[in-house]
Amino acid sequence: MTTTPRVGIAGWRLPGDHFDAVALARQVGADGLQLDLGGPGRGPWLDAPGTAARLRDDGAAHGVELLGVAGNTLNDIGLTAPAGSRDALRARYVLIRVLDAARALDAPLAFVPSFRRSAIDGPDDLRRTADVLAWAAREAEARGLVLASENALEPAAARALVEQVAVPSFRLVLDTYNPRVYGVDVLALIEATHPWIAPQVHLKDGTGGVVGRELLGDGDGGVWEALTALLSHADAPPDALVLENDYRDGDLRRLVLDIGCARVRATGADRSATAPDHPRS
Repeated sequence: MTTTPRVGIAGWRLPGDHFDAVALARQVGADGLQLDLGGPGRGPWLDAPGTAARLRDDGAAHGVELLGVAGNTLNDIGLTAPAGSRDALRARYVLIRVLDAARALDAPLAFVPSFRRSAIDGPDDLRRTADVLAWAAREAEARGLVLASENALEPAAARALVEQVAVPSFRLVLDTYNPRVYGVDVLALIEATHPWIAPQVHLKDGTGGVVGRELLGDGDGGVWEALTALLSHADAPPDALVLENDYRDGDLRRLVLDIGCARVRATGADRSATAPDHPRS
């Protein structure tokens, strides 16, 4: 029996801080929330004293599940830093903090991005990234977590990353728009990597490779086509669809519409080419 995925929100795409995000998720009817570790230019640290306990309590009180923790500050450090370098040591330190924060929140997933200074631009970058992620994936397993990578790799390179990490619980975060931004065919990526796609999927849309404030499905990302392709693979049903469009302007109407549409598409209706568009009234 297939379970309908829950619909969540990426907290770093909402106005306010971690605590505001939990209350807002409840207000707009989301099932869960992914949170960012934080850092310079990224908001307060998620692992600050007392934060995890308060967030667990708030999540329980509001009926909002804490789904996962992202280490977005790693984009400013570099997972590809040479072994033993200062940045490599900083990256490992941040990875441990991400894992410990996820465990403290009882969130099942920790994930790390590979963009900007962590971008994987060739075989050497791939090897260095795989080395540090293999170590981190073993640390995640020891904490009862799944570790996943979010990256812009072509299908063959994404599979190579999984093979080089070689830890059974390691996964790949599927973002429905990022592949388009980097010139990757998202449908080919799903076909090649679906056995390793993480159970939480990012729904995102935009125009011309830029994520704006369109409603999901109104951009050029083919978000529902990608979701349908993913759901067609019985071995990779997602547990959660996490909205990652930009809602920091506080437009809750747009957020509510996106949540409702994602919920409809996550049911049997999303497998049909005639699935309904966003309601306009």
